[in-house]
Amino acid sequence: MTRAVSTRSADSRGHWALAAVLVGVLAVWNNVVIPQVSGATASYVVVNCGAAGVLVAAARWTGLTWAELGLSPGRLWAGLRWGGACSAVVALALTAAVAVPALRPLLTDARAADLNAGDVAVEVLVRIPLGTVLWEEVAFRGVLLAALARVLPVRRAVATAAILFGVWHIRPTLSGLAANDLVDAAWLRTLAVFGVCAFTAAAGALLCWLRLRSGSLLAPALLHLATNTLGTVAAAAAHRLVDSAA
Repeated sequence: MTRAVSTRSADSRGHWALAAVLVGVLAVWNNVVIPQVSGATASYVVVNCGAAGVLVAAARWTGLTWAELGLSPGRLWAGLRWGGACSAVVALALTAAVAVPALRPLLTDARAADLNAGDVAVEVLVRIPLGTVLWEEVAFRGVLLAALARVLPVRRAVATAAILFGVWHIRPTLSGLAANDLVDAAWLRTLAVFGVCAFTAAAGALLCWLRLRSGSLLAPALLHLATNTLGTVAAAAAHRLVDSAA
């Protein structure tokens, strides 16, 4: 009995340690580390895929199961159903936005203005699925959520993972604001960053719910993939249509 209690206590400490380290690493990874390698697609993909592999290995070493990580083969079909349905909604919404002239300016992003067909293909087939979606889903809805759920009530675990996902987007938001020359005043920029990060935190909560509801990491991964890849295609298409109409 004493041995069993000791083992559970050690496991708890391991999960607390994993969760604490992850929170610290993820808070700075996308804001400090990735800017050093994000310019080169190959480096970006290799670094993030490598990091995803390390996280899964660490999670398994601390005793987290494949089911807790959302990687149980038995839940793939459920993940496909939920993720596919959500992806279809995203596809319909973006198609409608591109088709309606009044909505096209909402999709435009200066970072997509000069992308040719080859650039878009690299983004949607390599950089986004392997460098962004795989890494972020494994990190946030996979390992972090599973580790937090071992030491916190599920709602707190989801809230923590979601807030951290919002913090993750500080640097990309600043880059987007600068690229599109949207705000000049420091207070407006701060307000915009807070708003976007709050929105992405809410999106993170939705992705966590989808992961828990389906039991599979595939569900949030498919929604995330559809949002980012189809969003890139829609932004590039909107730019061309707006320019041709000018």
